[in-house]
Amino acid sequence: MRTPPAVATRGLGLTIGGARILIDVDLEVPVGEMLGVIGPNGAGKTTLFNLISGVLRPTTGSVELDGQDVGALSITRRARLGLGRTFQTSNLFPQLDLVENVRLAAQTKEGGSMSILAFPRASDRATTTARDCLSQVGLSHLATVAAGNLSHGDKRKLEIAVLLATDPSVILLDEPMAGVGSGDVPALTEIIRRMHRDRGCTVLMVEHHIEVVLGLVDRVAVMHHGALLACDTPAVVMADPTVQSAYLGESA
Repeated sequence: MRTPPAVATRGLGLTIGGARILIDVDLEVPVGEMLGVIGPNGAGKTTLFNLISGVLRPTTGSVELDGQDVGALSITRRARLGLGRTFQTSNLFPQLDLVENVRLAAQTKEGGSMSILAFPRASDRATTTARDCLSQVGLSHLATVAAGNLSHGDKRKLEIAVLLATDPSVILLDEPMAGVGSGDVPALTEIIRRMHRDRGCTVLMVEHHIEVVLGLVDRVAVMHHGALLACDTPAVVMADPTVQSAYLGESA
């Protein structure tokens, strides 16, 4: 029996005020694959992620996780099925230290609440998970620093640590390099590579840094004017004349 894809969209579309934002996107992402999603600004990349994660509801078509139609499920219920996501802008608690930011995510995964009033013990499971996740992204030495005092690159690393604490099987990374200085890109790229390799999770990544995408992913999906233009290996996609004229010749 064929294993269902980790993520699948079937004729996925979104129309707002008569404007077609996303048009009949058919996409299958096998379990364990890393897929890069590229395209010019306004191509529909983040809209695709919003529909997969439940931030938006489609006008047409469906979204499946591990073969299950999740169209009627909330963001929270999709997360409980193993879907995790980062956003283009930081979504952290700036006044809390790094351990607390990650511990809250781990606490929620274990069936607790996001309340900071649930005082932790230094050795409780959620705190242990938090420290382990911070170690995985190279932030152990900053564990007691307030998140708001981090550099932008370290905030991105912390967002990944928060994500890892929920133990997702499918991860959506929405422009993880956005706003990150060039000196921080290699380390962040390596963190994403290790996360994918060591956890065996399925990763979909929207990213404008083409060199980062090509160095990480198994396949590349190219979005253009709300439609899926191509989806294949990096070598095939980058050699496609249609992609070159529609995307590579435009300002990203």
